[in-house]
Amino acid sequence: MAQIIESIPNISEGRRQDVIGACADAVRGVPGCTVLDVQSDASHNRSVITYIGDAKAVEDATIALAAKAAELIDLNHHTGEHPRVGATDVIPFVPIRDCSMEDCVELSKRVGRRMADELHIPVFLYEESASRPERRNLADVRKGGFEGMAEKVMKDEWEPDFGGRTVHRTAGVSVVGARKPLVAFNWDLDTDDVRIAKNIAHVIREKDGGLKDVKALGLLIEDKETGRKFAQVSCNMCDCNVTPLYRVTEMIKSEAARYGVRVTNTELVGLTPAKFLINAAEYYLQLKDFDDSQVLESHLL
Repeated sequence: MAQIIESIPNISEGRRQDVIGACADAVRGVPGCTVLDVQSDASHNRSVITYIGDAKAVEDATIALAAKAAELIDLNHHTGEHPRVGATDVIPFVPIRDCSMEDCVELSKRVGRRMADELHIPVFLYEESASRPERRNLADVRKGGFEGMAEKVMKDEWEPDFGGRTVHRTAGVSVVGARKPLVAFNWDLDTDDVRIAKNIAHVIREKDGGLKDVKALGLLIEDKETGRKFAQVSCNMCDCNVTPLYRVTEMIKSEAARYGVRVTNTELVGLTPAKFLINAAEYYLQLKDFDDSQVLESHLL
């Protein structure tokens, strides 16, 4: 069977469709690489591009994407609700078939070195690729944002893994690594009080004593069509085998109720393994003795 590695770069552009399209087309132009999904958010001003291929195709596609993003995105003129440090902000590699996590770690190092050498974009390695423990967590690497990065890289503990103590003038730095499948999921609240979302995020995220393998932010989102503003709890679910979607959903609903607030919508960002959604369906439908073999598509695939 052919090797499959998934990459899910986040670029710092969610509004200009021509820029988003050009970045996705840079990936499509690499033989052996298939774009599965492009999803953008105007309030976050961020897009997630998901593609698959073998190691060589994914490597070349990622360099092409990073080059195009650096050409078209200037972080000096970028605003959005989501934290960011680079035009191509974060680049994860995920082993899917006929490859190991170690293969993806090696791929991340090749990509990081090429981005520094060919594009002059410094790179930090994170998650399974991290060169030191304090760099495993993306939020720690990204702390201070693009605006604070020039000062941050001058500290001995924060010299980039590739590219030296520099920051690209317009494209910033990038964070590259290997990880397990992650689910990015948002919960919208019927309030514009962002303090409530931040309080809920504080309660549920692992680093503050909450749910294991959950990272969370409280954000204020503006609907670009209606102008309506609402608070949002935005999560990265790092391992839904450990903490499933339904558990986080129920905890957010419970915490929101303390403030007289409801969850109005949820949002899946990018792609997710089907089993995590099936687990949620099993929980909410209270299915008895359910087995994955009862899903028709599992037989067809």
